[in-house]
Formats: sequence, C-alpha cells, structure tokens
Amino acid sequence: MKSFPSLYFTNLFLIGGTGLLTTYLALYLGKQGVSTFWIGLLTSCYYLGLLLGSKLGYHLIKSVGHIRTFAASTAAVTACVAAHGVSDNIYIWLALRLIVGLGMMCNYMVLESWLNEQAAPESRGRVFSFYMITSYLGMVAGQYALSHFPELGYAPLFLVCMALSVGIIPISTTRRIHPKPLKPIQVSLFSYIRKVPQSMTAILFAGIINGSFYGLAPTFAHSSGFNAEEIALFMSITIFAGLLAQWPMGVISDKIRRSILLRSNAVIIGVVSLLLFLLPASQQTAYVLSFIFGLFAFTLYPLSSALANSRVDDEDRVGVSSALLVAFGGGAALGSAVNAQLMAAFGHQALYASIALLTVLMFTLLTYINSRQKAERPEPSDYVVGTSDVTNSPLAATMDPRIEETTAHEQMLVVDEGEVGDRQPRDYDPQDHEPDDAPNSENTPPERPTELDENQQDERPDNAR
Repeated sequence: MKSFPSLYFTNLFLIGGTGLLTTYLALYLGKQGVSTFWIGLLTSCYYLGLLLGSKLGYHLIKSVGHIRTFAASTAAVTACVAAHGVSDNIYIWLALRLIVGLGMMCNYMVLESWLNEQAAPESRGRVFSFYMITSYLGMVAGQYALSHFPELGYAPLFLVCMALSVGIIPISTTRRIHPKPLKPIQVSLFSYIRKVPQSMTAILFAGIINGSFYGLAPTFAHSSGFNAEEIALFMSITIFAGLLAQWPMGVISDKIRRSILLRSNAVIIGVVSLLLFLLPASQQTAYVLSFIFGLFAFTLYPLSSALANSRVDDEDRVGVSSALLVAFGGGAALGSAVNAQLMAAFGHQALYASIALLTVLMFTLLTYINSRQKAERPEPSDYVVGTSDVTNSPLAATMDPRIEETTAHEQMLVVDEGEVGDRQPRDYDPQDHEPDDAPNSENTPPERPTELDENQQDERPDNAR
C-alpha cells in the first residue's frame, strides 16, 4: 500500500463512481418502464467501448503520456455522466455508455501499465492484490452510496461526477516518475485459443456471467420486489463475496489444479443459479445464494488468467493478458444483450436460468478440451527406439561375433591414435572454450520449469503426469 498510494486511491474513486453509475442506470430505466433489452444493451455498449478503447489508449499514452491520458479520459467520462441528466433519450445513452467504456479502458491501461512497470518482481503480487482490493472496495462503496438515494433522482449522478473528479487529484499530484509510453502490440486471439484453450473458454463464459450480473442483476432484484436500499445490499453482498474469495482461492489454486477448480466453480455457480431461479425470491434466501454466487463467479477470471500465464513464455505475458481481456469483454457484451432479451421474453428469473444453462455448457466444453488433450498425449506404443551411442562407437566392433578379434583390436588402436591427436595442448584453458550450455557458465540462463511441473503447467489434462 505504501508503494503506490496515489494510484490506489485513484482506482478506489474511479471504480466506486463507475460502479454506482452502472447500477443507477439499470434501476432508473427499470423504474421508467424501459424494456430489459435496452438495459442489457447499455451494458453491452459499455463493454464494447472497453474492447475498442485499447487502441485509443495506446495512441494517447504514446502521444501525451500517462497522467495527461488519465486526466483527459476521466474528464470525458465525467462529461458523459453529467449528460445523462440532460437527456433521457435511450439512443443518446447508448452512445454515452460506449464513450464511457472507451475512457475507462484508457484509464485501466494507465493504472495497470504503471503498476506493471514500476512494481518490483518480488512485490508485484502484493502490489496487484492491493489494486484488486481497492477495486472491489470501490464497487461495494458505490453500491452502498446508492442505498441512500431510493428516489433515484439526479443526486447519484452528481455523486458519480464528484468521485471521478476526486480520483484525478491523487494521480495528477503524485511525485512518482510516470512510466515510459506503451508500445502497441499485435494480439492474435486465435493463436492463444490454440495455446490455452481451457483458459480462453473459461474467460469467455466468465465475461458472459459477470457482465450479465453487473448489468441485469439490479433489474432482477427490482422485479423481485426489492426496494432501492435492498437492491444495493443485494449487489454489495455479492461483490463483497468476490473480494473475500480472492486470497483463499489463490491459495487453493496453488495446491489443486486450476483446470479442476474452473470446472468445480462452474458446477457450483450452476447449482446456485438454478436455486435462484426455482426458489421464491425472499430477501434472506437471495442474499445467501447471491453471496455464494459471488464467491465462485468472481474468481473465474483470476483462475483463468493464472492458468493461461502458466502455459506461456515471459514474452507472451502481455499478449495473453490482452487476449483474455478481449475474450472477457466480448463475452460480457454478448451476454448482457442476449440475457436481456431472454428476460424481456420470459421474465426476470430467466437471468439465472440462462446462467445455469451456460455453466452446463461451460463444464461440458472444458471437460471435452481436457479429454482431447489427454488423447493427444503420446502412448507407450508410440515410443520409437533410436540409435544409442554404443552403436556408433568402435566398441560395437568387439561385440559383433562376425568380426575377428584381430580386426576389432586394430580398429580400437586407430581410434585411440585419433583421440590422442585431438587432445588439447597443455596451455589449453577450459574457460576459454567452455560450451554455452555448461552448468558453470556465468551466461547460463536460469532453468525454466519443466513440463511436468504441476503448478506451472496446469493447462495439462488432469491425469497427465
């Protein structure tokens, strides 16, 4: 926390404001009788803006630097938030959500690239754990603040603008030297699908599930009879559960294969979603089930990310992170729009019925991919015996009964004379001719994890050894 206090406080206010805005828009439109389809489409436009904002963020950071990019992006987001109070036109709101998504992606790139570059390797895990904690605390604070405005007037919009404006202050006045401008990278999504198929599949479903929850869960709770304060509590409990689950799930994932945990999470999320669909929507039941839902739904992304990073080289870290974000954002944009249409056609409870079906599909696909990787493992019958050193050695002549002893002896003498001629002179310095891969060489790179390391190579099939 002491390393990057300005970035942490900036992230806290930024996420708190935008989290409040997302829930407020869903509840406000629901109160106005707007179709659930349009509410889901608003969320889809936001995630579409996140997808399109990566190139814009690279261009801005490369041109004007990190702090100016953050200030400009946050100013644009603040203007869009204020514009929601000027007009109720749904088409304008769709455009505003797209712009907010563009600006927020630029802000995320500023914060995370800053932390990535200046965090020491031995403390990067702690640095990003604080970053995630401030993100979840910001979301919880935003939901709690909304509970004080049950009338859903313009006051929440003012509060969002205040939070975003305050968030500019810490990063603009920091004394830390800002990092170097980013260099654009080429992300081949299909290449990472081939490299880490389980991770990419899981992250796609994580985007659909989490995006649908953030955009449509307030509508579900409102249609279930919850008032504004109870809806805020419903959202806060779920998000707070995700915060609590991060550290324990990280510890468990170091002992149990992440591919197994992803499938286990899918099963638990499916069961909980089915119960939310079938059981009467009483407050206590909804709070308990939603808490369990948050424990496992909000750990899908970190599990998938850790699984993918255990299967790629260091030079592919940035690329795989970008590919995961693209898959997550695409899933969130698609899931929000489709689930909103389902809720409009079949009722608000169709949200969790759809999530339950999605988890069944997710489990099936992950199991199929794992079994396919198992089938691609070489069988013992595939082993081909190669020529050993002894078949190419002069000693082979002494083992062949067809060769006379005198001939074999002459062959050995010829080889011995050749070896003597090839010996090094007395002033030979072995350090001058040490092979590049010698164990004692100072240029020897550190050993990489072997393919049989379970924690580093968790993308392997469950029973691969």
